[in-house]
Amino acid sequence: MTRPHPDIDIRPIDHNEIPDWIRALNTGFLRSPGVTEDEVADRSSYIEPSRTLGAFDGGRCVATFRSFEQQLTAVGGATVPADAITNVSVTATHRRRGILTRMMAEDLGAAKERGDVVATLIAAEYPIYGRYGFGPATWMTEWTVDVPRAGLDARWSGPEDGGRIDLVDREDVRKLGPELHERVRRGQPGAVSRTQRWWEIETGVVHLDRDPWVEPFFAVYRSATGEVEGMVAYKCDDRWEDKQPAETAKVRWLIATTAAAERALWRHLCSIDWVTKVRSGWRGPDDLLPFFLPDPRAARVTTHADWLWVRILDVVRALEARTYGRAGASLVLEIVDGAGLADGRYRLEVAEDGRASCTATTRSAELTLDVADLATLWLGDESAVRLAALGRVREDRAGAALVADALLRTPGRPWCPDMF
Repeated sequence: MTRPHPDIDIRPIDHNEIPDWIRALNTGFLRSPGVTEDEVADRSSYIEPSRTLGAFDGGRCVATFRSFEQQLTAVGGATVPADAITNVSVTATHRRRGILTRMMAEDLGAAKERGDVVATLIAAEYPIYGRYGFGPATWMTEWTVDVPRAGLDARWSGPEDGGRIDLVDREDVRKLGPELHERVRRGQPGAVSRTQRWWEIETGVVHLDRDPWVEPFFAVYRSATGEVEGMVAYKCDDRWEDKQPAETAKVRWLIATTAAAERALWRHLCSIDWVTKVRSGWRGPDDLLPFFLPDPRAARVTTHADWLWVRILDVVRALEARTYGRAGASLVLEIVDGAGLADGRYRLEVAEDGRASCTATTRSAELTLDVADLATLWLGDESAVRLAALGRVREDRAGAALVADALLRTPGRPWCPDMF
């Protein structure tokens, strides 16, 4: 049962409170609560105090919450401004007191006023965020490939399409990676922007004592014309069994602008001498990986879970930002939002070019749904028909869920490559 405690002060932190805020964050994530000078200096270099909330009880920070600016790719390639939420924690002694609810309301209200179209987060626990209007909008799958069983030609020495794969240094990654990623994310619904700091962390420029830097291998795929079309970072575990190498190549991330580049990079990983297993890292559920193998059963699913959660803040801008699969169609949606940030009745009309207009309307609703379920549909992954069968969407006009699926669902599944 939630027990409100109005004496707990929830507010943006100031610079002098960063050490106490970090201690509360470490405590909430069950890490050692100790705080180093390096950690304070690092956090101070990039957090925005105005978007970094703390809950204080008797002067001690007992909960943390932070958001930052992000761009999220919608269906069709347009990007929308997002309020990216992270570092959410409540100390065990202060659970069930409504602290997270108050922090979330303050942050989402500020995001709405700021003009953000959506809020995003990666949920540590599934049941938490639905009550705040978030819905799981992308999923991820991780495979472990048994390389000897995969049936690949052991004599493979490089791409047959005129392209090539080269190992590069981390300086090359910082130079080539950001531009490549921008091209990738513009074509991938669900992808999010990466900051310069992201690339600095991934290449060891920035690291903390609690997470020692171990340099990965970096490989790039260049097309026959010399253009960088793919990049992968991976580590190997230096493992032997009975005088035989039995190494696992663990992918940290792999991005590509073309299917040829993606296949070539996976092929490279599976052709490294001594590597007997490849762990794919976080991939889209419809990734190419299992099915380009001669024996797809050699790729075993080791993780499958919800990934990016989305909260719609502006229904009109969210629905107008994306493209649609059924030209000339229309649908009247009744959106229910307990927080009052995005509720209302809206008419979605799709033009012949796949672009849409969305306006408030007094026409009768054809489909009624919670704002969290709108988020699961918005990036094209979920089915309105399935949500109706689950009792989460109500058809006010027979067949409206089928129309919603024809409009909203996409041939490829959305995917967010990143944790934040």
